[in-house]
Amino acid sequence: MNGSLKSNLKDWLPPIFLKGFQRIFKQNIWFEGEFDTWEKAVSKCSGYHADNILNKVLEATLKVVRNEAVYERDSVLFSEIKYSWPVTAALMLAAARSKGKLNVLDFGGALGSSYFQNRKFIKSIPSIKWSVVEQPNFVEAGIKYIQDDILRFYSSIKRCVKVNRPNVILLSSALQYIQNPNHVLLELLRMESDIIIIDRTPFYNSNKKASVKIQNVPASIYPASYPCWFFSLQDFIAEIESHGYKQIERFSSLDKLSNNAVWLGFIFIKINNDEI
Repeated sequence: MNGSLKSNLKDWLPPIFLKGFQRIFKQNIWFEGEFDTWEKAVSKCSGYHADNILNKVLEATLKVVRNEAVYERDSVLFSEIKYSWPVTAALMLAAARSKGKLNVLDFGGALGSSYFQNRKFIKSIPSIKWSVVEQPNFVEAGIKYIQDDILRFYSSIKRCVKVNRPNVILLSSALQYIQNPNHVLLELLRMESDIIIIDRTPFYNSNKKASVKIQNVPASIYPASYPCWFFSLQDFIAEIESHGYKQIERFSSLDKLSNNAVWLGFIFIKINNDEI
């Protein structure tokens, strides 16, 4: 990966807070422009207060940990769990293929939202490890307030894989908010994990090449604008398949934020280990 993961991670901050609101206020979120580089889009975006975002996410997550709330997504508390059933199925498939072992690298996983979302189903798996790779301030908070024997937090992919080698990589609404998504994806693909799960990621409806847009959020949610990649579906799939993976499922994500793109999810299996 070019540059440090730490420098890339700082660009995730607005999405960590805002992704959970997208389904609630999606009619008020809009995209503008089309930029061939991340830097050009950044120059036209507003700022944000990182500590406020972290505090909101931490407060909501702790309520879930203490069983004071059912489900949290990006600081928003829900009265019922909003499942992405293909993701849940892929996690169970990974455990079945690995004889009861589930070892997840959750890249951009905030304070464990996807873990708490799915723990009802995965808790009976004999061996579980769930590693969240996040920006340093989230990792610090996660270690201090949330980490346990199953859920762990790391500030880089490299630090995570020094401790364990995951059989599942989860990327849920993460790649589009990173300055160099191709570099991060390549680093993850080289790990050759058995299953890769991608969810809530935007792709152009047409055959356009990937480009950056500015995602705007109204003051009623959290006043901000920040860069967001819209990917080329053909190029994205080709890149993953070129590293020995086969797509076994494609599904529509919950997010529907633009008429120019679709938010999709995928399940890929490493061909060398494929038993299907």
